[in-house]
Amino acid sequence: MSKSIPETLPDLAAKPTHADSIDPSCGEAPKRDSPVKSSSFRYELGFKQVNFRECPEFYRVGWGEQGVLLVEPYKSEILPYWRFADPKVATISSEKITQIFKLYMKAGDFVGADMARKFLQMGYTRARRYANHKGGKKYNGPVPEDKKGLSGAHGRDELPRSDEDPVKAKAAQIFKAAWDAVEENPEYRSQKQAFKARFG
Repeated sequence: MSKSIPETLPDLAAKPTHADSIDPSCGEAPKRDSPVKSSSFRYELGFKQVNFRECPEFYRVGWGEQGVLLVEPYKSEILPYWRFADPKVATISSEKITQIFKLYMKAGDFVGADMARKFLQMGYTRARRYANHKGGKKYNGPVPEDKKGLSGAHGRDELPRSDEDPVKAKAAQIFKAAWDAVEENPEYRSQKQAFKARFG
C-alpha cells in the first residue's frame, strides 16, 4: 500500500444505491464459510464475488466499522486515501474521504457514503488505539479463531496503556470531527434510516 495520499479523487462510477432506488435483482447472495457470526452484519457473504454497487441489497450498515475492508468496489475506492500517521496526514486524509462521501451522496450512492463514513470512523478508532498503545497492540494474545473480524477483547486482557502519543491523539481528533460531520448530514441520516428499515 502506498504511503502517500493520492492528490486527485477517484473516478467513481457511483450510482443510486439508496433504499428507494433499489430493485433487488441479484438473486441469492453468494455464501462463504465464515467463523464470524454476527446479527448486525453479513460476514457469511462471498465478498469476493459481490459488487455491492451492482447488488446493494446485500449490504448491511451493521455496527461501527463492520465490513469496512470487505465491501467492494468501495473499499478499493476509499482505502488509498486513508492515513492517520500525524495531524497533517490525518487532515488531508479526512478531507479527501469527506469529499468522496459528498460525491457518493450527490450520486445517491448511499452504500458508498456509508463506507466513507466507516473509513472516517476507522481513522478515529485506529489513531486512538495508537495514541493509547505504542505500536497499536491493545490486547494480550491473538484474536480467537471464531472472533476474527470482530472488534473487542474476546476474553483477552487489555495491555497497559502507554503515555498518550499526542501526535496520534491529535490525528484521532481530526478524524472524529470529520466523522461527526458526516453523521450529522441530514440527507445521509435520512438515507441511513431508510436503508436500515428496508434491508437491516
